[in-house]
Amino acid sequence: MVAPDLAWANPMTTIATPCINVCTLDPESKRCLGCGRTIEEIAQWTLLSDEDRARVMAELPARRAASACSPETAAG
Repeated sequence: MVAPDLAWANPMTTIATPCINVCTLDPESKRCLGCGRTIEEIAQWTLLSDEDRARVMAELPARRAASACSPETAAG
C-alpha cells in the first residue's frame, strides 16, 4: 500500500493553537469569542506557516481587547 501524498500539509511544529474550546463566533466581528481568530484562520490553522501563525497569535490580544472579548469572559 502506498502512503497518501501529504506534501500539502503543514503540521503545527512550533506554535500551538490558541483554541480554548469556546467556539462561538461573534456576529459583529466574525471572530471566535474564545480565541479571537476568524473562521478562515481557524480553518486554515494547520496549513499556515509558523510565521503566519505567529502573526495571528500576536494580533489576538488586541483583537480581544477591541471587541471587549477575552477568554475569561467568553467562558462565562
